[in-house]
Amino acid sequence: MAMDILKRNHVTVLGSGSQTIIFGHGFGCDQEMWRLVAPRFADRYRVVLFDYVGSGLSQLDQYDPAKYSSLKGYARDLLDVIETLDTTDIIFVGHSVSSMIGALAATLHPEYFDRLVMVGPSPRYLNDLPDYYGGFDREDIDELLEMMQLNFSGWASYMAPAIMKNADRAELADELERQFASRDPRIARQFAEVTFYCDCRDILADVKVPTLIMQCADDSIAPLEVGDYLHRNLRGSTLSRLTAKGHYPQLSQPEETYTQIDQYLAGL
Repeated sequence: MAMDILKRNHVTVLGSGSQTIIFGHGFGCDQEMWRLVAPRFADRYRVVLFDYVGSGLSQLDQYDPAKYSSLKGYARDLLDVIETLDTTDIIFVGHSVSSMIGALAATLHPEYFDRLVMVGPSPRYLNDLPDYYGGFDREDIDELLEMMQLNFSGWASYMAPAIMKNADRAELADELERQFASRDPRIARQFAEVTFYCDCRDILADVKVPTLIMQCADDSIAPLEVGDYLHRNLRGSTLSRLTAKGHYPQLSQPEETYTQIDQYLAGL
């Protein structure tokens, strides 16, 4: 069973420190998104990377549309990896929707977690005006999902540069486009639907784990208002504003991303 989980989620382990730091990827991506940051922690931590089922080199035949119809299915993936590796006192670093997957897992098993680090997080992408600004109207998301269904490669080539926000570094958008386009369209569309229609605001009060919120500059996926909202509603949280533009600072500004996480952990 243990080996099944490690294969299912394509688990990679680096280093052999006494404390474990796990990196979770966001929608449309895989653990490769962390290649410029995660290995730098391997001299002090046991570093764990993995792919959610349906992403990267995970076992696609294990994808169950019913299980992954909510973020709880992805939180179960994370908990399976943790339990298989028999580790606690974890630092979980989640990018984008993985931040909320980590938060959800931490409400289910707070005893597993020491700290959460959220990179470009959002508990709710849809606006719920006048009280909450998530950055998207429902029509925006409906159009995005329709584009994914009608022209998946066209969606990938449109979305990648729009959310990378680094016009002077076309290679970053090209890499993201390749990541998006390599996904199974059916799985990717369901993951997008689950991600962009999720509402995790009601679990924030139940997150007891101290959290670092890393807010990117000029992020069209998670605007500044979202970082402020999370900081107000997550007890024991620290808000860090990055100079990195766009939604993927681990690619566009890996040094800043690494330094912010490292300094937060060093200051504990």
